[in-house]
Amino acid sequence: MKTIEIIGYRRANLGKTDAQKVREEGNVPCVLYGGNEQVHFYSPVILFRDLIYTNEAHFVHLNIEGEECQAIMQEVQFHPVSEIILHVDFLRISEDRKIKMDIPTRLVGLAPGVSKGGALVRKRASLKVYAFPKDMPDHVDVDCSELDFHHSVKVGDMKVDKLEFLDPKKSSIAVVEVPRAAKLAEETVAETPAAGAAPAAAPAADAKKVEAPKKDEKKK
Repeated sequence: MKTIEIIGYRRANLGKTDAQKVREEGNVPCVLYGGNEQVHFYSPVILFRDLIYTNEAHFVHLNIEGEECQAIMQEVQFHPVSEIILHVDFLRISEDRKIKMDIPTRLVGLAPGVSKGGALVRKRASLKVYAFPKDMPDHVDVDCSELDFHHSVKVGDMKVDKLEFLDPKKSSIAVVEVPRAAKLAEETVAETPAAGAAPAAAPAADAKKVEAPKKDEKKK
């Protein structure tokens, strides 16, 4: 897995007011967990472009005023409207301890269902993986070469050496769905009666009709 360097500077003051000032100056408030103490720092927002806006996972080499360590990005918070990066949490890692990471998925192989007009849909953009740092991939390939209509690859189907997948085993990663137009065509064919089929029988008429009573005729 590739490593991206993030340069940081310790925060002298904490709190919402100071955090807002940090953001206004083009920086991102951050916290490093996993050591003897939590380290509060900030980094220029431009350094996060290749770490966050990517379809691959990365390790992070943190350099906070000369103190260096290996870490992973554990959580990132965005503004709900502007999508500006509000805060980033990092976790210090070591080679002798397993870690959990969200690894992006990549769909590979031509699904037979797609050749027939179906659509290959990715249900999970990433998978939660548990492994030693040296075994962590930057993405996970999901083989879709045997998927026909309504077939899917589930988490329980994934077998990668030295990786443990933590998502529910029955969760779908990718599925071949039938396009809506094809579904409507199938429904139309199913509802159309076969040629030569006998028409539906009309309701049987009552064998006996009840006649209304006649009025007495007047005698001449």
